[in-house]
Amino acid sequence: MEYLAFLRRNWLFLLAGFLLPFTSSYGQTYFISLFAGAVKGDFGLSDGQWGGIYTVGTTLSAISMVWAGVLTDRFRVRVLALGVMLALAGACLAMAAVPNWIALIFVIYALRLTGQGMMSQLGQVAMVRWFEASRGKALSLSSMGFAAGQAFLPVIFVALFASFHWRSLWVLAAVLVLLTIPVILMLLRQERTPQSMADQAQRAGMKGRHWTRAEMFRSGLFWMIIPLAIGPAAWGTALFFQQVHLTQVKGWALVEFVALMPVYTISAVASTFLSGWAIDRFGVSRVVPVMMLPFALSFAVLAYADTLWMAGIGLLIFGMGQGMQSTAPAAFWAEYFGTRHVGSIKAVAAALMVFGSAIGPGVTGLFIDLGVDFPQQMLPIALYYLIAAGLAAWAIARYKPLLCG
Repeated sequence: MEYLAFLRRNWLFLLAGFLLPFTSSYGQTYFISLFAGAVKGDFGLSDGQWGGIYTVGTTLSAISMVWAGVLTDRFRVRVLALGVMLALAGACLAMAAVPNWIALIFVIYALRLTGQGMMSQLGQVAMVRWFEASRGKALSLSSMGFAAGQAFLPVIFVALFASFHWRSLWVLAAVLVLLTIPVILMLLRQERTPQSMADQAQRAGMKGRHWTRAEMFRSGLFWMIIPLAIGPAAWGTALFFQQVHLTQVKGWALVEFVALMPVYTISAVASTFLSGWAIDRFGVSRVVPVMMLPFALSFAVLAYADTLWMAGIGLLIFGMGQGMQSTAPAAFWAEYFGTRHVGSIKAVAAALMVFGSAIGPGVTGLFIDLGVDFPQQMLPIALYYLIAAGLAAWAIARYKPLLCG
């Protein structure tokens, strides 16, 4: 009931907050990876070469995010969304026409920067800024855009493969982005002003201060949280990026594996709402240390899964971690470093996330080329998650006393 009342009072802004991450889908790995088989076939690429191209393009977008993300501190979401969505539509059209593997690097760069990078950044920074007291609930409702995109778009586009060439489907993606633009602009006709929020309703971070990005870089907390910030993006991205390879190794049909996505999505949605409530009720410090544990368990389950039923269990557990991941990190940066410079700080966090998503496909693709299939890589990945969880728990225990209020 509390969520419903909050939704009724703020539905215009929350719907915009939903559509921004939903539209990021066209630059997300779970969408791009659907075309992996066709792209590798057209350009004669191995798993490692395709992963390398993806890594280079994504890494370049991560570097760009460090500066591009700062724009959310200077401009309204309405203004930035128009430019970013036009650029995303252009990137989708470029993917439809990409002539060779060299051009593919730059197309991946554009898709990742505008889609995964800036559209995600716009949605999360908007929620953090617009909703001070109910930040957890706002982030959880906004994150439904990610969940909806991941639940429905892969199933729809995989079904369309039977009737349309893969390049035609990228034209369709561009059209869908363009159709979303007037809806976003209409919803944000009376957008809450970031500068006004910055001056009147801000929450300070550690030591009662609003930390700048340069000051954050000098904090030990930032460096100890990096494995947590990178891990879910790196290995979660690898999971979806290598789904064609995974299904081939396991002997499953791709369409049957993709059909499990609603199981993952339902779990992620439930976990998103629960973690949003927990952040508002108990504080983000209680949520962050445990958010890596479902990821670790899910990779262990998927490593040994020999049936689609077991794969569904693994994806359900993975969704639990993803739900917490969609709310806790954004709230964490604002809680510990303040909200005045949250755009520039979140830009660094977004760059780490995008960089992580570059590492995962490249590393796993390289090992696949070396004869280590993805299921064999899953147990070491689970161990990484456990180490990141322990480091984050220690860091928060050390720095939480510096929080005021």
